Amino acid sequence: MSSEPVIELRRLSKKYPIYDSPGWKLVELLTLRRRMFHREFWALRDFDLEVAGGTTVGVIGPNGSGKSTLLQIVAGILRQTSGDCLVRGSVAALLELGAGFNPEFTGRENVMMSGAIGGIPRGEMEKRLDEIVEFAEIGEFIDQPVKTYSSGMFVRLAFSVAIHVDPDILLVDEALAVGDLIFQHRCIHRIRRMRGEGKTILFVTHDLQALTEFCDRAVLLDKGRKLVEGEPPDVVHAYHKLIFEREQARGVGERPIIEMDADAGLPIITTIPYVHHRFGAGGARILGILLVTSEGEVATEIKAGEELTLLISVEFLDDLPHPIVGVTVRDRMGMEICATNTSYEGKILPPGSRGHIITVAFDWKVPPLRPGSYSLAPAVADGNIWEHTIHDWIDNAYIVDLLNTGLVYGLMRVPFQVRYRKHEPDVPPSSDSPGRPDPK
Repeated sequence: MSSEPVIELRRLSKKYPIYDSPGWKLVELLTLRRRMFHREFWALRDFDLEVAGGTTVGVIGPNGSGKSTLLQIVAGILRQTSGDCLVRGSVAALLELGAGFNPEFTGRENVMMSGAIGGIPRGEMEKRLDEIVEFAEIGEFIDQPVKTYSSGMFVRLAFSVAIHVDPDILLVDEALAVGDLIFQHRCIHRIRRMRGEGKTILFVTHDLQALTEFCDRAVLLDKGRKLVEGEPPDVVHAYHKLIFEREQARGVGERPIIEMDADAGLPIITTIPYVHHRFGAGGARILGILLVTSEGEVATEIKAGEELTLLISVEFLDDLPHPIVGVTVRDRMGMEICATNTSYEGKILPPGSRGHIITVAFDWKVPPLRPGSYSLAPAVADGNIWEHTIHDWIDNAYIVDLLNTGLVYGLMRVPFQVRYRKHEPDVPPSSDSPGRPDPK
């Protein structure tokens, strides 16, 4: 690891002109830009960053914060409007995978072309070709036009080319989230190996677990400006704070301290952090979902063994005689980890009357799951556990990060009781028994 920075960014800024319609750009050109018909959008503004050789730096931030623009400038694909960008060493970029491929060329021709663009002699690329094809697992398709490839084949070849040019600096923009699960694991393994070889990595991701696992330092970017730089856990905490404050400003909900006094009853929750996809018959509507600690604080980062309460508030838009409220927990890959509901837990709710609101609390202890991001999908239905009608279901309504509190093999750690017995031989082995070293 070198203390000398291999990437130096000083007051880096990138501006884009935004036109309401393409015609206004032509009008502006015809006036020789004496009149401007566009507004300015700054994707980056006065951004400073130093990346030391052999380190991995992660960049996170909301969509549109300038993360991809940053990597494209460092890669030399875009030119900054102002500021300095100094890069020492060869660069491989996993940005838009395969964006430089010509669909009419074969895979072999595209590999050679990529090597030539990277300054690698043709003879050297030919030596690496077998390894590239083996990693990509496309076999004889290497001599077919890439326009005939499936999306998975295309991505695998593009990734394989990028990591086999042996760069000093690797730029990664969400590239580890593509492809099937097996391919993702192979990519992650290769990235780990490159880190061990002392490569410098600048890493853009929405995967907060990957950020804390891979990166030595992290940067929070928002609206083109750097908000926080430091240790990954601290930056992740700042990111969560930013998201909650933004949702509160939009009126999605507040971040209160919930009074969990049994005598006071359960409060009405109006917070739904994320509403990407919801469906249902519409006889009831989820008003809010909130995960709180035993002290009543909102939980976005949790630990195995921690006692939490999940609160779900539901408004009845119709009369529902047999309401059921439940939740499904999934990992970041969408795999269902567990699910429960009031009927399954033997808690029969009173009939729901139109205009009334009910809040359900699920008390639980966090199991020893594998660290990472998990989503909670609340739902309300009418019927019983076997036959029911879904009235409202919100996928990924609440995202929580399970912190790394110990080694976990597989999905979760299951406690086992271990016993053993040491068996002594009935007859002591002689000095010339097989496998015994000669004392001489």
